[in-house]
Amino acid sequence: MRGVIWLVLLFTVAVVAATTLGSNDGLVTLYWGGWRMDLSLNLAVILLLGTCLLLMSAVKALYSLLTLPRRAGDWRALRRERGAQAALREALAEYFGARYGRASKAAQRALTLQQDTPQLQPDTEFRTLALLLAAGSLHRLQDRTRRDATLKLALVEGRSKVADEAARLLAAEWALEDRDGPRALELLAALPPGAGRRTQALRLRLQATRMARQPMDALSTARLLANHQAFSPVVAQSLLRALAAEALEGAHDAQQLRRLWGQFDAADRRDAQVVARATARAVHLDAAEDARRWLRPFWDRLSELSRDDREQVALALIEARVGIAGDWLPRLESAAQAFGHEGAVVAAVGMVFAERGLWGKARKLLEQAAAAPALPARTRRLAWRQLALLAREEADETRAQECERAAAMLD
Repeated sequence: MRGVIWLVLLFTVAVVAATTLGSNDGLVTLYWGGWRMDLSLNLAVILLLGTCLLLMSAVKALYSLLTLPRRAGDWRALRRERGAQAALREALAEYFGARYGRASKAAQRALTLQQDTPQLQPDTEFRTLALLLAAGSLHRLQDRTRRDATLKLALVEGRSKVADEAARLLAAEWALEDRDGPRALELLAALPPGAGRRTQALRLRLQATRMARQPMDALSTARLLANHQAFSPVVAQSLLRALAAEALEGAHDAQQLRRLWGQFDAADRRDAQVVARATARAVHLDAAEDARRWLRPFWDRLSELSRDDREQVALALIEARVGIAGDWLPRLESAAQAFGHEGAVVAAVGMVFAERGLWGKARKLLEQAAAAPALPARTRRLAWRQLALLAREEADETRAQECERAAAMLD
């Protein structure tokens, strides 16, 4: 198609030239000294155009000759630049191919070529990327001394924001693999606020806080990750509960436990699993009154809880029943009527009645709890022992021994 177009243009030029120049009878006369030359106007125009073309070609040739050294230098620099880029791509491919020795060598070759190429020297991102690839390869090779030296260079020379953030995130990840939680937290703290809230940074912070045994910081970080939907709802809930339990286990006295409970997020304090762990810890620290105060809102809205949550709340109340006040009795009677088919609720109500000395109301509930196979063995054993105490209150030693025997048979 292109050839056809050129052919049409050639014919067009020929027609225009024949029409314009064919009937041109003009003459051009040149005088030089005693000489005279007569030329047709057509020939003079052609010679003039040829002379101009020849001069332009001569100027262009002279310019090419004079700029040859610079163009040769640019060509050599372009070759070095392409070599450096090729070495960097090779390092990246070798790194992802798990050939870390080759990746390190290719990255070092890219750095050498970049250093020898003036056009590439201002490119700090290229140098930082090559340094990070080299450091990552050395990390995989367990060469920590050279890795740290290379990483230090990347942090010093990473003048761009993106390169600096990448270097710090990688350094924090490697610190975690080295089991150095404080170092990872230090690197993450140096990130800008926007970068520190990214999902990957939060994941690293969560690991670092857990490694550094900072459960409250880990809990707040896990809460942020859950809000960012970094986990599935089930995994997020399980993780938050585990971290809350870890934080509660770190409390060594009642005052510290109260302060810790006040620092919990409102969502954590509304979690029945968390309040059950807090109750157990409070009872262990002789703060049963605090435990009952934390449990009271759950018993006031027992019908809104799931069956598993009701079981956890009921078992927690069993732990905190010693010294319980009489104002609990109305809500417990209502719970026994509404959830009399759930063994944990029945056991909790029966235990509280027994604690308050209401043996008549407690007997049937305790017998029902002791016979409930779905209850934990510890709760059933406690119910049998309460029945044994009741039998001894009634001077029925035979019945008391039977209850003790039934409790001892539970694993």
